Amino acid sequence: MAQTQIEVNGRPYAVGCEDGQEAHLQELAKMFDRQVRHVSADMGQLGDTRLFLMGALLLADELADARARLNGLQAEVARLQAERARFESRAVAALETAAKKIEKLAENDLAA
Repeated sequence: MAQTQIEVNGRPYAVGCEDGQEAHLQELAKMFDRQVRHVSADMGQLGDTRLFLMGALLLADELADARARLNGLQAEVARLQAERARFESRAVAALETAAKKIEKLAENDLAA
């Protein structure tokens, strides 16, 4: 297990993580730090526990919004895929009908 140093609200913290995940953890800490600093700017110094709680809640809210958008987009993709399948089925049916008509015309020309 690796250990890395992060900073939140101007204070350093030593945090453990999986080997190779240090840079990712530091980026996550930067996101969290931005939220905490935003809360601090809006509400003043509340103490680390409250600042961290508010920062975590803001990030959780963003995550919930992102999940809702993702679910909506996944539903739209599924709808579009079903629509494409219907169009493809219609196109195949139209091509089959056209092929049968062409075959019938060819048979009539050969018979004439």
